[in-house]
Amino acid sequence: MELRHFQYFVAVVETGSLTTAAEQRLHTSQPSLSRQIRDLEAEVGVQLFIRGARGVELTAAGHAFLEHARLVLAQVETATRAARRVAYPPKPVFGLGFLTGQEMNWLPEAMRILCDELPNLEVTVSSQYSPLLADALVNGKLDLAFMRAEPDIPDLIYRLVATEPLVAVLPRDHRLAAGDEVDPLQFAGETFIGVSGTAPTLKRGIDEFISRLDADIHPGHEVDNLAMAMSLVASTRGVMLLPSYAENLLPWSVVCRPLAGEPPTIDLVIGYSKANMSPTLSLFLSRVDDLIARRQLKSAESRVQAGGKP
Repeated sequence: MELRHFQYFVAVVETGSLTTAAEQRLHTSQPSLSRQIRDLEAEVGVQLFIRGARGVELTAAGHAFLEHARLVLAQVETATRAARRVAYPPKPVFGLGFLTGQEMNWLPEAMRILCDELPNLEVTVSSQYSPLLADALVNGKLDLAFMRAEPDIPDLIYRLVATEPLVAVLPRDHRLAAGDEVDPLQFAGETFIGVSGTAPTLKRGIDEFISRLDADIHPGHEVDNLAMAMSLVASTRGVMLLPSYAENLLPWSVVCRPLAGEPPTIDLVIGYSKANMSPTLSLFLSRVDDLIARRQLKSAESRVQAGGKP
């Protein structure tokens, strides 16, 4: 008796037909399957099926045999999985998260840190709003995220990696885009686009800065994400404030300009859970200073190549 006999027997039971089992489950011919079933019955020494015009039905002996046949197949599957786990142990997974758009700046450097571990490591990448990244860290779905420091989440630890100035984002042919910088007081009278509560830290920083200007500037629209921001800037000919990394995502029709005077800034941090004991996380954290230094060097080189202009 061979393993295939058990497989054929169960397939016939579950389809109720030799023809259906042969064509749809076993991909063999019906006469060949019938012969295999007869061989099985000869081996067992009893009739397992009653053949009829409507298909096949189990005999009492067939019902008894079915329970054990399924157990045999289940045990074989369990044994196969156990052998494969030993031969090919599953790779540990390290989850990286990024505030949408920041992966363009930080993912290459993050992967450089992990490169020595990559042969034995599966890295997943997630791009999300900062509050959602915080939830994923707390729930163990991510190991580390480049994000904003979300308040009132005591389970998370933050480490500063960059401080970004806010810049003016506006249509390329807008009158304010003609200069090398923009006086934010000139936003008065323009269609000003704010950010929604999906980015609470950024929204709070922009609202506080606009309030300090003491000018007639009020958001006519609020956007949930960078793609929506670019679309509204271009379509409404509006202006808005965004962190400087948004330059990576600008379409041709939209430009950014630095703000005159001392611009507001926003911090980018890496966040991780206090409870995360991953050795890969410990390795990553031990090399964060190198990551920051390399990123700063690349940013400086990019500014030189661009002639010092955003």
